[in-house]
Amino acid sequence: MPESTNKPPGKQLGQGMLAICFILGLGALTFFFDGQLGKQYNPNQAPLLSIDEQGARTVQLKQNRQGHYVASGAINDVDVIFLLDTGATDVAIPESIAQAAGLRPGLSTLATTANGRVNVFETTVNRLSLGNILLTNVSASITPSMPGNTILLGMSALRQVEFTQRGDVLTLKQLSSN
Repeated sequence: MPESTNKPPGKQLGQGMLAICFILGLGALTFFFDGQLGKQYNPNQAPLLSIDEQGARTVQLKQNRQGHYVASGAINDVDVIFLLDTGATDVAIPESIAQAAGLRPGLSTLATTANGRVNVFETTVNRLSLGNILLTNVSASITPSMPGNTILLGMSALRQVEFTQRGDVLTLKQLSSN
């Protein structure tokens, strides 16, 4: 008698459930490791903040695995990620973030970057915040050719705060404007 090709009842259902569990497990692992990689790139998603008795505001940032200082902040109340760059003259903003933050492109100029000369547009950031530090009317450049969603926090912002590095911790301090 020929062998039956019918599977016992419930076997297909069990195989389907196994496949679904496998897919859900992969999704959970992907979500978990993506979060871990995000913390490695930006260990300052919730930096240590303080205000001293004179009203000076401080933010302590930890280096990421590549030795950079990356931190969460905001431009015109739009959440962003900053990469602190003392070699950059201005705050450099990708065009997509500039649009989301309502920044208007001004005069077009050429800027010299590590990748050569690029066309940028002058602009001013009304409100730039990093932790409890708030800077206003900061010179910036909208950089259409800049990939990604990280903003280079250059000296047009950093010159308004004191910063000191000890080991792998950078402390930014905004003095009280009494």
